[in-house]
Amino acid sequence: MVDVAFASTKELYERVKPALETKTEELKRMGMTYITKEDVWNYLKNNVWNHSHDLRLYRMVDNILNADNLLIDDYVKSKMSLKERKVYFKDIEEEDVNENKNE
Repeated sequence: MVDVAFASTKELYERVKPALETKTEELKRMGMTYITKEDVWNYLKNNVWNHSHDLRLYRMVDNILNADNLLIDDYVKSKMSLKERKVYFKDIEEEDVNENKNE
């Protein structure tokens, strides 16, 4: 097997970006539209890969695709300020009310 080396974190990010986009789409289908691919990347970088040694690209892609959606959600919500959470969830509630009126 050939080891792939990356010159920078940005280069590695670009390499796994398709997996991050796939995971983000999955989260959006589950209603977690506020989670970005950068959020998924930061969650894994800070909570999974930070404690790993000898990371391989295929393991990183596997970690991305199989990351626990609720743990990512908790991570993102913990990073949002209280004000951001109130604004975001107020907007969601208003969208739900408007959808119900149109039905």
